[in-house]
Amino acid sequence: MGLERFMDWKGNPINKDRHGGTRAAFFIYFMVGMSSMAFMSNVLDMVTYLHKTMHMGVADSSTTLTNFIGGTCAFALLGGFLSDSYITRFRAILIFGPFEFLGFSLLAIQAHLPSLKPQECNNTLGKLSSCNHVHGYNAAILYIAMYTIALGEGCLRANLASFGGDQFDDDDPIESGMKSSFFNWFTFSISVGSLTGLVLIVWIENNKGWDYGFALSAFVVLLGVIVLGSGFSFYRNQRPRCSPLTRIMQVFVAAFRKRKLVLPENEEDLHKELVKEEMVSEEVLPHTKGFKCLDKASVFHGNTGSRSLCTVTQVEETKVVLRMLPIFICAVFGYMPIPQLLLFTVQQGSTMNIKLGNIHISPATLLVIPMIFQMILLVAYDQLFVPFARRITGFKTGITHLQRIGVGFISTSVATCVAAVIERKRKKIAEEHGLLESGTGVPMSVLWLGVQFLVMGITDVSTFVGLLEFFNSESSRGMKSLGTAIFWCIVGLAALMGSVLVHMVNRATKHGEGGIGWLEGNNLNKNYLDRYYWLLSVLGLVGFLNYLYWARRYVYRQHPQPPSG
Repeated sequence: MGLERFMDWKGNPINKDRHGGTRAAFFIYFMVGMSSMAFMSNVLDMVTYLHKTMHMGVADSSTTLTNFIGGTCAFALLGGFLSDSYITRFRAILIFGPFEFLGFSLLAIQAHLPSLKPQECNNTLGKLSSCNHVHGYNAAILYIAMYTIALGEGCLRANLASFGGDQFDDDDPIESGMKSSFFNWFTFSISVGSLTGLVLIVWIENNKGWDYGFALSAFVVLLGVIVLGSGFSFYRNQRPRCSPLTRIMQVFVAAFRKRKLVLPENEEDLHKELVKEEMVSEEVLPHTKGFKCLDKASVFHGNTGSRSLCTVTQVEETKVVLRMLPIFICAVFGYMPIPQLLLFTVQQGSTMNIKLGNIHISPATLLVIPMIFQMILLVAYDQLFVPFARRITGFKTGITHLQRIGVGFISTSVATCVAAVIERKRKKIAEEHGLLESGTGVPMSVLWLGVQFLVMGITDVSTFVGLLEFFNSESSRGMKSLGTAIFWCIVGLAALMGSVLVHMVNRATKHGEGGIGWLEGNNLNKNYLDRYYWLLSVLGLVGFLNYLYWARRYVYRQHPQPPSG
């Protein structure tokens, strides 16, 4: 059975009634909520800290934050590689979770001690050019703290989702359906944690001080690790095996060495035997058509070395990765407008009326709107839509992962269209009141931005969860963490590509020596953000059509069939 590849915390075979299931998942939900509460709230508010406290320019602040997000996703690959190859996912979480705690603690210390940050600006003349940009020793502390957080968060990202998936058996029809529900509630936990962080931590940072906010972030991460660790006796832990990257490279090397061999007519002649120590943890994959050049890696020709002979399972594992590659590339382009929309919407909000009666609304706090909407949709999707759609389609997930992802890409284009219309309205009001030069104080409620955030909530429910479940489900058992890390790479690459797109647009739209591009300068009222949003809409539509082409041709490794009975 599939459960033979798992062990308890002592290394003994698991008891299906005691280990795994929903009970174990609750500890994971708590950890996810705590890490999201700390990380997401600070990612969305960090640009303010870098600009106002560390005195970085607007462009430098955004670039630093984008690199930080990209670094977090890169570290996810490291965490996925280590847990698939050498240590269990549970141990990886316990090892790397405290790094995030240390990073936030270092930020709290720096924010508290005046000697570790630039001096306050002298604004008597209304000029900020005299502010000292963070540099030297203080800059080193800032970057060490940020990338220590990135290391911890990245490794947590790679392992929490796949560790939760390990608690449910794919070979059991009932548990397989529960696994699909897990990813919905996993995303729900992210939303709850992020929502709490946006309300509590962002408020503390903006009203009580950044040192208090960072200290609270460190505390909640540590609390999450402690609570997750306390459930050690309930978990199913995968048995680590050879690095998935090593296995894939062996296939390419063996196939290249035997490229002149002729494939046998009978696929039964291909090498399928697994070595004895691999039988417990190995998932036996059946031979499939396609990528026939790789099948030569499993043709026996007298040499049985790892560089010359691979099993059919090893070859099929490589084929799975190659089949997912077009979806990965399409998803990067399709997801690119999301971080752009988040970043520029917060900047739009800083120019608008942030008062609601006597309450001042932080632009970052507007993300509460899509998160609440997302939470409602996730519950409705899991409890109402999936059972209803399952009866019609016969799929245990209601609709396929790729169909769910496609819905999100459509809603992304709609969100950017809505954003373009609202931005045009904002600029028109600024022009009517003679505020084009001031850059702030536009008499338009910041709540208008909630409309585009509302549409983005659909994207998170569909694309975010769909991609996470797709890469986790389609990856072989020996590379689940790496599959999850690949998903997070989509988010990181999308953010980095968005920065590249901004640079390209500015260069293409700059006219003359003194001209500025659509998004250059510090005055959003004189920019053409509405045009940029329309460009994102067009790119999003083209990306969706490209995705549709590849998604319709994708063959699932484990097609979501209806649960028996």
